[in-house]
Amino acid sequence: MAPLAVAGSKAGGFGFLAAGFNLTNLDADLAEAASLLESADIHGPEGVLPIGVGFQNWGSDLKLAVAAIQKHPPAAAWFFAPRRLSDLLPWAKEIRAATGGRTKIWVQVGSVGQALEVAKTTKPDVLVLQGNDAGGHALAHSASVISLVPEVVDALALEWLRIPVIAAGGISEGRGVAAALTLGASGVAMGTRFLACKEATIAKGYQDEVLRVRDGGVSTVRSKVYDVLRGILDWPKAYDGRGVANRSYLDAQSGMSEDENRELYKEEMQRGDEGWGAEGRMTTYAGTGIGLVREVKSAEEIIKEISTDAMLALKKTVGRYSEKHVVFGKPPG
Repeated sequence: MAPLAVAGSKAGGFGFLAAGFNLTNLDADLAEAASLLESADIHGPEGVLPIGVGFQNWGSDLKLAVAAIQKHPPAAAWFFAPRRLSDLLPWAKEIRAATGGRTKIWVQVGSVGQALEVAKTTKPDVLVLQGNDAGGHALAHSASVISLVPEVVDALALEWLRIPVIAAGGISEGRGVAAALTLGASGVAMGTRFLACKEATIAKGYQDEVLRVRDGGVSTVRSKVYDVLRGILDWPKAYDGRGVANRSYLDAQSGMSEDENRELYKEEMQRGDEGWGAEGRMTTYAGTGIGLVREVKSAEEIIKEISTDAMLALKKTVGRYSEKHVVFGKPPG
């Protein structure tokens, strides 16, 4: 994980370590990142690693997190999926105290209600607005960023809450970045695009599947079946995961029992990279933007390409608008 996070920050982005809910390796991952960053020409606050760390709060150990962060303070700690939003309060308080406020607090939410509650109670430095198009885990019921971002931005403004927002979900290239900025986001978070990255620690079969799949809105689905098959049953009830609709999912939809499906999944694991593919059973978590991911590139190449394409998209948009094109509304239904 550390090589990708460091490569992202070196390229002008902001890389994150995905600590998840098992923090056993966090200390070692942060130490590796610190070592990789020793020769990097990245300027930031003294004694702070120019990367972030992401936590799945429903299963993470706060004491382990604080102990690791005190040794190698990251620039940001990203919180996601607590059992209750109030559970984030001690996390924010203790991490801020442990780093003297040097580690900024990012909180990921998926609704206007969550955004307002977190903004008022946890008082994060950044809100990450995750839309329903996102790959991996998210609220089972939420809007896409196209409506979530502007509604949250407006709701925060009405409460005089000045917190920058980051758009996440379904964004895989520069045009998506341009759209998010237009909606009011200060930046974007990408996951699926970086599955096809040279620095990503990922099985080749998984990466090949990301490159194979097209039409992401149809070829990916939200479901709890992927967690069930892997024996991860402790996610809060409001969450499920978006992944490629594989044979495991299709069999579950057809009525196959969980026990039989789980046994077939275990057998498929023994096939290694061959367990992925059009008829594979291995889980491929990915967002609807998967169809826009077509090539494996380095983190530097991806970030430079996205930045250039976003600027170009914004310039084209301004040009089209200045030509006074008329957009006719269509009634719903």
